[in-house]
Amino acid sequence: MGIESRPVTLRVIADQLGLDVSTVSRVLNGSDGDGRRAASGTTARRVRDLAEELGYRRDPAAVSLRTRRSNLIGVVFARLSEIVVATIYEGIEEEAARHGFAAFVTNTQDDPVRQRERIAMVLGRRVDGLIIGDAHLDGAALADPALRGTPHVLVNRRTDGGLPAVTCDDYRGGRLVAEHFLRLGHRRVGCVAGESFASTGTDRTAGFVDRYAEAGLPVPPELVRHCAFDTAGGREAATALLTADGRPTALFAVNDLAAIGVLGAARDLGRHPGRDLALAGFNDTPVAAELPVALTTVRSPMAEQGRVAVRELLRRIGGAPARSRRLAPELVERASSGTAVGPSLLRSS
Repeated sequence: MGIESRPVTLRVIADQLGLDVSTVSRVLNGSDGDGRRAASGTTARRVRDLAEELGYRRDPAAVSLRTRRSNLIGVVFARLSEIVVATIYEGIEEEAARHGFAAFVTNTQDDPVRQRERIAMVLGRRVDGLIIGDAHLDGAALADPALRGTPHVLVNRRTDGGLPAVTCDDYRGGRLVAEHFLRLGHRRVGCVAGESFASTGTDRTAGFVDRYAEAGLPVPPELVRHCAFDTAGGREAATALLTADGRPTALFAVNDLAAIGVLGAARDLGRHPGRDLALAGFNDTPVAAELPVALTTVRSPMAEQGRVAVRELLRRIGGAPARSRRLAPELVERASSGTAVGPSLLRSS
């Protein structure tokens, strides 16, 4: 019978390197900042190299008992299958790992009942903090008293109650689209506005509508259509807008998926984006530039939202006051918005 190999512990590594166990622990089990403070760069490299050579594996349970922390961040999203959400989560996971934390995610399908259930489940895992990416404007699902005792921040969406949130400056993004359409000469415009319960849709729409009102060209309420944040919703809303009397010459869809639905509706109705219909989306997802008619869109810092949300959450875990962050959007002009409006397009409206 073979002799079992000696387990690789912090003590084994410390003894071989002639270091204190606490120094080795901070290098291997702390955040990047802890490791830098614990030892010089050369010493930290020696610790990590020997740990890798010996096959050392961190014991999360032991660390949790010692620090009274789980080093876990729970994340709640509506649907991880959506490219915007998945990209934000990549930023969360990357930044969490950089600070010695692990993240896990659960989906709610944007259903308030399921939101409460999933939040309770995540809190039951003894997370150190929570990042919530499916908040509704009314914030009703976030009223659980248990949540008040756990540091948390919102990401991508905000609430009217002023909970700390890391978002794109969605209002500014909507204004950027309006300014682009105004420069091109579009006077009658419409908006595929997304879900009314989500700040992403309402803030982007408000920025767009407010800028047109400032230009003396208020957008009629019937030309603002709320819909699901997907291609089917975008197609349905655009079909209604493009078959109405006094149809718009330009449409702003508040996310790229809805904008793709608009492209489908325009094709079926014989409209040609970039020629007799200007179209803009929001987010600048990877597919936007690769569509048959490349999509003008607002680039939102998706992964950066995730990274900043983790940093803000860690501030709260460390006892710092809550704060919200709005990250700058950028308009990306492509073929779908075309060029300046000509007389024939004005007559067709």
